[in-house]
Amino acid sequence: MPSEEQILEVRGVDKRYGGVHALRNVNWSVRAGEVHGLVGENGAGKSTLIKMISGAETPDRGAVLIHGQPIVLGDTQSALAAGVSPVYQEPELFADLSVAENIFLGREETRMGRVDWTSQQKTVERLLSRLKLDPEIMHSRVGDLPVGEQQLVSIAKAFAVDVRLLILDEPSAILTNTEIERLFDIIRGLRDEGIGVIYISHRLDELGRITDRITVMRDGSVIGTYATEEMSPAKIAQAMVGDKFEIADRSDRRSAATDDVVLEVSSLAQGKRLDNVSFQLHRGEIVGVYGLIGSGTTELARVLFGVTPPDGGDIRVKGELVRIRSPRSAMRLGLAMLPRNRKLQGVFQPKSLAFNVSASHLPFFSRLGIFDDRHERRTTGDLIRRLGIKAPGPSTPVGALSGGNQQKVVMGRQLVEVPDILLAEEPTQGVDVGAKSEIHQLILDHAAEGHSAIVFSTDLDEIRFLADRILVMRHGEISAELNGDVSAVTLLSAASGELESEGAR
Repeated sequence: MPSEEQILEVRGVDKRYGGVHALRNVNWSVRAGEVHGLVGENGAGKSTLIKMISGAETPDRGAVLIHGQPIVLGDTQSALAAGVSPVYQEPELFADLSVAENIFLGREETRMGRVDWTSQQKTVERLLSRLKLDPEIMHSRVGDLPVGEQQLVSIAKAFAVDVRLLILDEPSAILTNTEIERLFDIIRGLRDEGIGVIYISHRLDELGRITDRITVMRDGSVIGTYATEEMSPAKIAQAMVGDKFEIADRSDRRSAATDDVVLEVSSLAQGKRLDNVSFQLHRGEIVGVYGLIGSGTTELARVLFGVTPPDGGDIRVKGELVRIRSPRSAMRLGLAMLPRNRKLQGVFQPKSLAFNVSASHLPFFSRLGIFDDRHERRTTGDLIRRLGIKAPGPSTPVGALSGGNQQKVVMGRQLVEVPDILLAEEPTQGVDVGAKSEIHQLILDHAAEGHSAIVFSTDLDEIRFLADRILVMRHGEISAELNGDVSAVTLLSAASGELESEGAR
């Protein structure tokens, strides 16, 4: 049983990012020898809280104490020295370096000014044995290891310092069931050693098997901390969504779906991330795709837009069997993609709005092989007015715009040639309420005009408001098909595999 000694105390931590109140007077604690689950919807404040504890962010006010001693906020080295070690979902390792080099990178053991390789190897051997890994892999290139072993190497790296509090952020999202069991065995061993473990997961079924207590966050606040045995997955889901338990307000939502099939996917497979995915999309329909981290939603979007080739299965567009080998071939077939990460995948920050709008449509803006600048400026000006983009004009650098306006620029580019099928990944992630409403309306208008859309989103309100149907993905498969007016609790429970979903088939 965990002791009553508190390894971690969070006192009155508050944080704002502009108009977003990310953390609201958070008070929280983790005991020695405890596995403490931390759950909440995307945007609930979990990631921000973890960044405060690990020193990656500075709160506006409040304090973080380890064993009763305050750490220097906004200083990762201070957090590490106090024994706080975070391990994130995707292993933060250098693929071309060896396991031993990764574990000690930036904190090498030295002797007389030189790296003491003999001492380091002994330490690595001890760490790998502790995690039930073959010590011989210390010389292996990390990129050659299975992803499950890479995750364990990340934990070994965390233990290269004197760990008192281990933070595991969605550790099982990329692991197989066998690897998850191995991870759980390791976590139980850490608990027996008196180490505190923060376990962040959207997989509600895991929490009852590995945690002692569960804290639920919502809208930047701690809703409550509960003994694990008191909380069923349904109770956790309801605490996470709060008032969203009820059906989203769809009073102004009118479906434009017809019986005409514009996209048919049959037995689609890709590596270990997609397996036997089949569904149809109708003209005028908005299909939502919902799944937790690692469920395969991103991989499905990438395959449909030709970013990643499938290993098997068929795709038919308007009844014709097609091979989508690249984004360019997808665009020729009438598909367009609104990417998840607009800064890395969506916009050229230093370039103008006009450049960003025309970048994917050079033939459209050319006449007899000559680029038509006036056509580009005129089209961009029309998009600025139609989408309500707050910018002086087409020559404004995109980097000077707010996040919401940048997202509308990316959306506008997809609509230049009016695609038959719009693929939208997290279309309103990181934008304000006003921009969110406008982007939703653009998607609804696109469907109302006789086109179709697939919205990949982890926002429960968004996907229930927009979608005519919702496909729930789990472990690379479509595990349920739900009506758009499903309750948030049912949707979340279906994604975590806990309930027989109402309306599923």
